Order: sequence, then structure tokens, then C-alpha cells
Amino acid sequence: MTQTKYGKSIEKLESIIEKIENEEIDVDELSIKVKEAVLLIKECKDKIKKAELEVKTVVDDLEEE
Repeated sequence: MTQTKYGKSIEKLESIIEKIENEEIDVDELSIKVKEAVLLIKECKDKIKKAELEVKTVVDDLEEE
């Protein structure tokens, strides 16, 4: 899966969840969509962790000045 912007990943994830909740996905497609959702969640978590580290670095640099 190519990396996408966080917002787009969240939109895709919400779309998958909505389709699952509304039973719009048949059984044959369900496992594929669940795997896609898991990858999107991991990607979003990684982006959040990266952003947290970047913000911490900036704040730490400000505190050192």
C-alpha cells in the first residue's frame, strides 16, 4: 500500500467501517477489507508517532534555549 496523507487514510478507514456496519460488503470481500483497514490503522498510528516525536524534538529544543 502506498503511503497517503493521514486525512485520506482516515477517510478510507471510515468508509470501510461504514460499509461493514451497513453490511454493504459481502463475505468474500470482508477479509480483504478488514486487512486493508488494519493496514490503514497501522499507517495512521505510525504517522501519529512520527508527529509526536517531531513535536517533542521541537519542544525540547525550545526548552534548551
